[in-house]
Amino acid sequence: MSDEAIKKRTQETANKLFGKGIKMDPPYLMWREFNKDLANDFSRFITGNLYSRTVLTLPERQMVACAMLAALRAGGELRLHVNAALNVGCDPKKLAEIFFQVATYAGMPAVNEALEIYKEVLKERGEWPIK
Repeated sequence: MSDEAIKKRTQETANKLFGKGIKMDPPYLMWREFNKDLANDFSRFITGNLYSRTVLTLPERQMVACAMLAALRAGGELRLHVNAALNVGCDPKKLAEIFFQVATYAGMPAVNEALEIYKEVLKERGEWPIK
């Protein structure tokens, strides 16, 4: 695949994931401050190659990402990916259920942090409470 095709696919996928919702800078902008070329390489790999694969749908990928980030207690990344999950059509009730499922593997503190972040994102998007 040509560099231009990967660049286009990266932009299209990024727009689907991060194009609306909460207002926060994606990590890509910070990466660029340190190394523009490496930031572009990371972005093309993550968004243009991995997230654009079709074995899993974007909603499925985002649910997996949210579960892992909740278990890792990676709040900043979770905030970004919860928003992306909602942008690509993940069911809000399923996302909440996913966070409760994390208790079995990462404990209730991880669940509580994930739900707090999730609620903040929903409020910012004007989607709280969940219906």
